[in-house]
Amino acid sequence: MSPTIGLYFDFRNPERWHRDPATYHGWHLDLMEDADRRGIGSIWVTEHHFVEDGYLPQPLPMLSAIAARTNQCRLGTGVVVAPLMHPMAIAEQAALADVISGGRVELGLGAGYVAPEFEAFGADLAQRYHDTDHALAEVGRIYGSGGCTPGPVQDPLPIWAGYLGPVGARRAGRLGVGLLTWNAASWPIYRDALAAAGHDPSLARMGGVVDFMVADDPERFFERLVPHRTHQLNSYRQNAAKGSGHTPRMLTEDEVREGRGSGVIGALSVLTPGDAVDRIRSIAADAPIEHLYLWASIGGMPEDMVEEQAGLLIDRVQPALSD
Repeated sequence: MSPTIGLYFDFRNPERWHRDPATYHGWHLDLMEDADRRGIGSIWVTEHHFVEDGYLPQPLPMLSAIAARTNQCRLGTGVVVAPLMHPMAIAEQAALADVISGGRVELGLGAGYVAPEFEAFGADLAQRYHDTDHALAEVGRIYGSGGCTPGPVQDPLPIWAGYLGPVGARRAGRLGVGLLTWNAASWPIYRDALAAAGHDPSLARMGGVVDFMVADDPERFFERLVPHRTHQLNSYRQNAAKGSGHTPRMLTEDEVREGRGSGVIGALSVLTPGDAVDRIRSIAADAPIEHLYLWASIGGMPEDMVEEQAGLLIDRVQPALSD
């Protein structure tokens, strides 16, 4: 079975290409409504705080707004930074989004890493994985016991761990939740951890944001993308260094153009629709991949680029995967 294909939004609005925030957020919602009407499989949002370019700080309220404008697609968080919220608040907000959407929410929780975010919310950075494990288990317990009202429409509401690497795969397996990575190397570790903890490995599910975008003319698209990708990567470098006393070196557009300096985020390519179909099939061949989603926009890139990719995913990539 082919994975559900989706779009991933962070709502960046950098000063260099700044739009009126109300207009810009409204355009995003219009785009999502249109993509849902045309058949996009899923829409995902994410979280960071105090980012100068307006990175989305509250994914669950935004998910409710998206739920009110859509009717079909799955709606996911990739991820809520779990240590910054009480598990009951996460459970209530996600349940409300699930009610508004008619049962379409995929709840991804992650540990975070930016020190000033933890300081501002009174959370302990050193305990972030422990606190995330606790939230993953506690939100499931709250739903299972009817501990919040209204409860979610889905029973169970899908919960995902936004963990990477072998340690993260073991954590997700032990907890019996989905794993938000498509790295096939994590699959046997995740599967074995599920079984060892008494969970049915046949219920395993994996997914995540992929390392490519889609365009009819990849070279032209990538060249237009370079300054926006440079902004994105440098913003992540600055975010990771906050509170450390370290000043990160900023990448140049030439370095990004050559694929250097991407670090843990990894290099990004632009593929034709046909090559994207082949890539997705390759990713899904060796693991139980349920959801794959692509960056809808990178670093405030032009609206026509966002709309081009969304149309290609809906009109050409998804149908080819179903053949």
